[in-house]
Amino acid sequence: MKYNFILLFLLINSVFICNAQVEEQELDSITEKMIIVTGDSLVQSSIALEEAYVFGKLKFSSYNEKLRYYILRRKTQKVYPYAKMAAERLVELNDSLANLKNNRKRKKYTKKVQKFIEEEFSEELKKLTRTEGQILVKLIYRQTGTTAFSLVKELRNGWRAFWYNTTAKLFKISIKEEFHPDLIEEDYLIEDILQRAFSKGILERQETVLDYDYDKLYNKWKKTPKN
Repeated sequence: MKYNFILLFLLINSVFICNAQVEEQELDSITEKMIIVTGDSLVQSSIALEEAYVFGKLKFSSYNEKLRYYILRRKTQKVYPYAKMAAERLVELNDSLANLKNNRKRKKYTKKVQKFIEEEFSEELKKLTRTEGQILVKLIYRQTGTTAFSLVKELRNGWRAFWYNTTAKLFKISIKEEFHPDLIEEDYLIEDILQRAFSKGILERQETVLDYDYDKLYNKWKKTPKN
């Protein structure tokens, strides 16, 4: 009861202050349709809102298709945070390297970050299944615009990247895999899963660096007959 009274007092007080800051003016037929934002010297005809998607209800032609989607959703939501973290670490690395002019310091700092990333990821990544690992490779490309192979090659060397790729092939995982939701149906389903998870707050949104429009993807795959 005490907290409710305090909240009510603050609310009334804030309303009083806002009213005191804006003098009453006689509005004509035009200004009645304008919005005056407190603290903003500009008079606006609308308030800018964040972009939001309205998703259609999921429909499946068979039980197997439904099962496939939900398995893909579980795996995508599981590995996305790793792809997001990789993108963030890459941005931090590039920003720091830009401020280091000495090649020796750049190499030393790069090795330090490499060790940190490997220690941070290694134990968790060992727990991933083959399909989860492949989805992660695709999402890394979605977040960075660079294949996992290229990242390893850039941070280590060509031989290290070749070895990573050869080892991955033993488990049928290609670290050269890219992400093309406009061309590959499964990639579109992954994107759809991400967008729905972002809107529900299940995953923290991190915009892709790739150039495609989700609305156009939705319309394309909705109209395209499935094999």
